[in-house]
Amino acid sequence: MSQENAGQNLMDKLISLCKQRGIILPGSEIYGGLANAWDFGPYGALLKNNIRQAWIKHFVTSRDDMVLLESGVIMNSKVWEASGHIMNFTDPLVDCKKCKKRFRSDHILEQRSLEPGYAKEAPVDWSTMRCPECGGELTEVRQFNLMFKSTMGPVEEEGATVYLRPELAGGMFTDFKLIQQANRKRLPFGIAQVGKAFRNEITPGNYIFRTREFEIMELEYFVQPTAWEKAFEMWLGVMKSWLKSLGVADNSLYFHEIPEGERAHYSKRTVDIEYHYPFGLKELYGLAYRTDYDLAQHAKHSGADLTYQDPETGEKFIPHVVEPSMGLERTVLVTLLSAYHEEEAPTAEAGETDRRVVLKLPKHLAPIQVAVLPLSKKEELATVAQALAQDLRQKFTVEYDDTQSIGKRYRRQDEIGTPYCVTVDFESLNDKAVTVRDRDSMKQERVKIQEVREYLKDKFGS
Repeated sequence: MSQENAGQNLMDKLISLCKQRGIILPGSEIYGGLANAWDFGPYGALLKNNIRQAWIKHFVTSRDDMVLLESGVIMNSKVWEASGHIMNFTDPLVDCKKCKKRFRSDHILEQRSLEPGYAKEAPVDWSTMRCPECGGELTEVRQFNLMFKSTMGPVEEEGATVYLRPELAGGMFTDFKLIQQANRKRLPFGIAQVGKAFRNEITPGNYIFRTREFEIMELEYFVQPTAWEKAFEMWLGVMKSWLKSLGVADNSLYFHEIPEGERAHYSKRTVDIEYHYPFGLKELYGLAYRTDYDLAQHAKHSGADLTYQDPETGEKFIPHVVEPSMGLERTVLVTLLSAYHEEEAPTAEAGETDRRVVLKLPKHLAPIQVAVLPLSKKEELATVAQALAQDLRQKFTVEYDDTQSIGKRYRRQDEIGTPYCVTVDFESLNDKAVTVRDRDSMKQERVKIQEVREYLKDKFGS
């Protein structure tokens, strides 16, 4: 099997598993769906929230130089004028005159092994380019703004034009001065945020890799103009340790130093952290040194004083910014891809094996941490198992399951990544103990019921 086919096979298996087990579901499916819109099901919502909370702990609450913000999805439109989004947040767009499908022109160029958008290249003659779907003639390139536009107010004709935010940074920059003063923060310090953003992508795709509605985990770290390099390297190291905590292998990552001429005009250094997805090497995270561009722009357009005064030297200046930016859905995707395993496992029949699918998720991220499985639905076992499940819920996320054979229940828990299964059997009525099964090794250990909670706390390191 070719590498491309193997990658597609892995994606197909993962997508099927996520739908079957209620991790990620196609949005609006009973109405025929919506192009590349996905809902996070019961297990997916828990996984996503665990990653979100782990990110906040890793990047914010474990440090004394970070604060958390939750700014609005809808902001004054002048914010987006100052940042350049209304004028420049566009994608080059072409349409096929024959099949009417729409494409980003840079994607068309990539398929022809051409590089988009640099002044050193000869202009592209679009009359020679053809639709990759049907071979039809393409329209001339035009710019398409990616922001979702709406109207605020009871009457559309009289309302003010507003936009759903395409990024989170705007709120962190506009609130910078208020936060710095209210929280008495000295440089260097950062403002972090996790929240929804919206982009009217022309060509969303590759499952949850590129969607129109998504969450960003991002921070703006404010520093003195001469201190950015130290901060940049520090945050690059924090991002590497974060990826390790997700179970992402080093050899699946590529750190792409973006050369001058290809960076955003305000960036003096950018590193894209790319991942070897089944569909190719593509961006996962970004780290950028944005100079003082953002605060200077907002100071200019708003008239507000966004300078910072050094309490020791009295020097006044506009802080410079280092920005680590991470997509939550892409983080979920690479976490699932890293955790997905197929392996031979022993069956109840001696000497026989079958293939099991298991998500070897980091324990702290697993949507269900402990499954309590009574061997039978009989009341004497159910009474013990339900009491144990309720006790464990004080510390862990627990699922109680008493349907089908114990082997099938183990497989279900393997497929959603549950680290430990606790089985209550008829022997438990006599020895007051249960069997604890480890997801990864499949080893089983007999533990006294009254000791199970402490036993699992030790396993989780909590």
